[in-house]
Amino acid sequence: MARQTGFNSPFLLGFEDLEAMVDKMTRAASDGYPPYNVEQISDTTLRITIALAGFTRDDVTVTMEGQQLVVAGKMPSPEGRVFLYQGIAARQFIRRFLIAEGLDVDGAEMADGLLHIDLVRPDVPDTRRTIPIG
Repeated sequence: MARQTGFNSPFLLGFEDLEAMVDKMTRAASDGYPPYNVEQISDTTLRITIALAGFTRDDVTVTMEGQQLVVAGKMPSPEGRVFLYQGIAARQFIRRFLIAEGLDVDGAEMADGLLHIDLVRPDVPDTRRTIPIG
């Protein structure tokens, strides 16, 4: 049985890669670890805040892969430590965010167990143009 999506419209030409990326992101979104917030700071700035209790700056990487912001973390194994109870999750993770074209990563900062990633949308002039008919 063929799966029907909104990308089957004849007006959405060349968006096959975007459809595959959105499908992949939807499947990955079901994992709730680590928890995160996305907030609008201003008209041109968004902030992603990810709760990373126990992680240090050295345990986390933030990269851009095409239009995806990828945040990955891996905590070193605790050598010589014996936990009677371990309630703080210390597993590795990869969290991906699909970033719209024209949105740029302004920077990342880690403080008090929270990773803040700021995204900015620079002002772009109107790109309207007339196409001559030959």
